Amino acid sequence: MGPLGRLSVAAAARAAVLQAHQSELRARARDARPAPGFAVALRRPDVAVVAEVKRRSPSKGVINAAIDAGEQASSYARGGAAALSILTEPSEFGGAVSDLADARRATTVPLLKKDFHVDPIQVLEARVTGASAMLLIARALAPDRLREMADAAREVGIEVLVEVRSEAELDDALAIDEAVIGVNSRDLETLIIHPEVTTRLIAMVPPDRIAIAESGITSRGDVERVAAAGADAVLVGSSISAAVDPAAAVAALTGVGRTRRGR
Repeated sequence: MGPLGRLSVAAAARAAVLQAHQSELRARARDARPAPGFAVALRRPDVAVVAEVKRRSPSKGVINAAIDAGEQASSYARGGAAALSILTEPSEFGGAVSDLADARRATTVPLLKKDFHVDPIQVLEARVTGASAMLLIARALAPDRLREMADAAREVGIEVLVEVRSEAELDDALAIDEAVIGVNSRDLETLIIHPEVTTRLIAMVPPDRIAIAESGITSRGDVERVAAAGADAVLVGSSISAAVDPAAAVAALTGVGRTRRGR
């Protein structure tokens, strides 16, 4: 079983545990404060930086095991991040749902809950921990399940970032009203990065949608490259999580002008 399969199985097991607390989660979700808007924060003249709190990954191993999510979130915000991505997946990425709660207490910028979400119960978990948006991976969800997850998110005020790697997946993502589109250049089965995937698919995203380039972004030159392809934002994790000065690392990626896409 490849990384995507292992992560999906682990996510389903965690979702099953959450089911025992469904009533409590629903009550807390109803009472939770509205979170700052994710998509609106990415609509800006320059390429927005979504900075990720990331301790380790299947492709790189340990990146920065000692990260304090709250402190890292504050540093990213000082560096000019438009939004933050908080990896909450524990088995392969070393994350925790408490990291998202810590980041929410530490900063007011929008937060993306980055995890392998496979069950609507995880939507409630995202809501009660202060997420503005949550990741849905098109390759990990059948189209009907993708729609079900997106509808559940909308009901409780959570935005969705739908991640794609093919034209068919992009069609499924665009069928979700107002979904932010993430194009991941990394194949989650082989873990190999294919930059041409980003260039090809971002050009196909309608200009009224936000398009985020994911994976393989380590330098300002990389941001300029995907900006030329029409990216509205970049999601950056490993390089800035490993940086001695994360605020400066984020600041170095900001200020790249956008190239507007046409259809």
